[in-house]
Amino acid sequence: MPELPEVEGVVRDLKPLVEGKVIEHVLLSDVVHMSHADGKQTIVKGTDLDTFQLMVRDMKITKVERRAKYIFIHLMKNEESFVLVNHLGMTGAWFVVDDVTEITEEKFRKHVHAIFKLRNGQLFVFSDIRRFGELRFIKAISDHKPLTLMAPEPFDEDACDFFLAQCKKPKYEQKAIKEVIMDGQVISGCGNIYATESLFTTKIRPTKKVKSISKAKKIELFNAIVDVLKESIENGGSTISDYRSVNGGAGSMQDRLKMYSRKNCPVCLKETTSVVIAGRTSTYCPNCQK
Repeated sequence: MPELPEVEGVVRDLKPLVEGKVIEHVLLSDVVHMSHADGKQTIVKGTDLDTFQLMVRDMKITKVERRAKYIFIHLMKNEESFVLVNHLGMTGAWFVVDDVTEITEEKFRKHVHAIFKLRNGQLFVFSDIRRFGELRFIKAISDHKPLTLMAPEPFDEDACDFFLAQCKKPKYEQKAIKEVIMDGQVISGCGNIYATESLFTTKIRPTKKVKSISKAKKIELFNAIVDVLKESIENGGSTISDYRSVNGGAGSMQDRLKMYSRKNCPVCLKETTSVVIAGRTSTYCPNCQK
């Protein structure tokens, strides 16, 4: 699943391509239509398809920004503002092309679920192979409660203090540290890859209970998370599995990862151990991480 650096890369690529452009209309795939007909909400969330298609028509894209792992596409029509909230899910990807045939990878070309026709003739395309992604049209961020509960951006001045305060709460104290730092209400945007890397850097075992970790060690961990997120942003994110940036672009951070999916520890060379925490496989070195 794309994490904060990958989403940041998508936003940086999209901004010059779509900001200032006007959406003429949107076409949705048969899969989306059939899911809504069956009472489900694949891709398009929170509204019926007719309303969604009507509302985005003639909208101007004024700004594209990231918040945690979400993409906020700010829209305006008749001087009234709206937001199209996008989550990439596990395999979501954006393309800005003249024709869908320009999407070079067949797996993305076959799973196009939303085509926003822009007034300049280009297509703003959302593809999602596993269909866990989300497009949600809202008036304001405050209209969707989960968005209001997100922790501060990890780069914000108050983010570390917020993290320490959350760790003191009874609902987090007895949990494994790996689960807690992947919780978006504790730290924004830190998923499995960068949680694994930061825990290895600070020599903390992912199963260790939050309450048993000193304040100084928690601060060290938080700083390690910030550092690895910044490093990944600088290197275009980690292109693992089905993640792609805009128009199929790839990052190189996966070549810099020290522990994620490794069979042997790069420090002591001993075999790593894997354990499932909060539904995600966590790899660590039983020798180096205590």
